[in-house]
Amino acid sequence: MTSPIYETATPTAADARLARESLTGMDQMLEAGTSDLRLCVRSERSAGSEVRLPVAAVRLLKDILAEMAQGHAVTLLPVSAELTTQQAAGLLNVSRPFLIGLLEAGQIPFRRVGQHRRVRLDDLLAYRRKDDEARRRIADELTADAQELGLGY
Repeated sequence: MTSPIYETATPTAADARLARESLTGMDQMLEAGTSDLRLCVRSERSAGSEVRLPVAAVRLLKDILAEMAQGHAVTLLPVSAELTTQQAAGLLNVSRPFLIGLLEAGQIPFRRVGQHRRVRLDDLLAYRRKDDEARRRIADELTADAQELGLGY
């Protein structure tokens, strides 16, 4: 089953300001190094309740707030999510036909659902990491070659 990717609206200026304010408190909680973190959620109308959260969830919430503070929209997906080829191409910032070429060449695992291809997010992220590492290695080699030749890099 394909996991939905919900289009998230870009935060308003008020949302970004509130996210920035919230980040300070989150930083202080995480720097304290406690493993038992509690979050109190309340509104102007209700007293609210306290919720215990794992540290990993608080770190993720902090990352979300940091993005929102910069005015960026955020989408959250489980790594086991299955994406359509259009969604996968969008995440890699490539065309759908280019992505399909990568799939058919065996560079990224996929499965078929009828005639449709589905790509797991974790497989897509693994490919992107591997591709980024290869690009970095090539750039380092080119820089070293340029320095050897005295090209001023």
